[in-house]
Amino acid sequence: MAAFPSLSIRAGIHTYGQNNTVVGALETYTVKNDESLIEIARKFRLGYNEIVEANPGLDPFIPGNGSDVRIPSARILPDIPPYGGIVINLTEMRLYYFFRQNSLYRVATFPIGIGSEGTSTPVGKFRVIEKIVKPSWHVPESIRRENPELPRVVPAGPDNPLGSHALRLSLGSVLIHGTNRPFGIGRRASHGCIRLYPEDIPALFKMVNTGTPVTIIRQPVKVGVSNNKVFVEVHRDDSGKKPNYFDEAVSLLRKKNLLKHVDTLKLHQAVREKKGFPVEISD
Repeated sequence: MAAFPSLSIRAGIHTYGQNNTVVGALETYTVKNDESLIEIARKFRLGYNEIVEANPGLDPFIPGNGSDVRIPSARILPDIPPYGGIVINLTEMRLYYFFRQNSLYRVATFPIGIGSEGTSTPVGKFRVIEKIVKPSWHVPESIRRENPELPRVVPAGPDNPLGSHALRLSLGSVLIHGTNRPFGIGRRASHGCIRLYPEDIPALFKMVNTGTPVTIIRQPVKVGVSNNKVFVEVHRDDSGKKPNYFDEAVSLLRKKNLLKHVDTLKLHQAVREKKGFPVEISD
């Protein structure tokens, strides 16, 4: 697939427009120094889920020196226009922050970790109500029952699972925060909060103000356009709801008046493969 036009791919910040809702680019990286996919994912600002979905033939822990790794840094913007504030797509485990800069529409993206089974991150519309530097972790009673040795409060520092910064949502108990366990990014590993890499949370913290809207969705299928070509991006949904991926894609394509420009066989193949990055389906 051809690379997509982008701006500051490594920083995760891109420009977009009504006729360009596919951002970023696909890359290829050669494994060296016995790197794991987990280490490579962090290097390229990806989560564990993203790099594993894009490289199903490689062992995540020992891919092998000299192996070519697909870096899925291209993505379609979620279907929630008008864009504004923070949008979190739980299915792809990625956070989007939409903003205006010098009359340009910009979006910054970050991989995230989300709530595990039984403590799932909730969907809905919220807002940022508090920004906290060096947060203390007030350990929930439910977690202390699982691990009675934990103190009631863990002060800021290297052992604090909230990391260096936190954004409290209007839901109250849910935070967007850093982590002292970066291997959990791209996994369902939290008790409901949204985790970012330690190097990513300070950047998001600086960009976001209190009152910023936060929309949390679950969207396994996305469709978009770039350079007059139509793309679909399909992620495996582990919520237990068993979505009909093909029907969802058709519904979105019809909504955007794109269905007439699509090759149905290409769409079927993209849905079947669920690569987790944009695939062209133009007729």
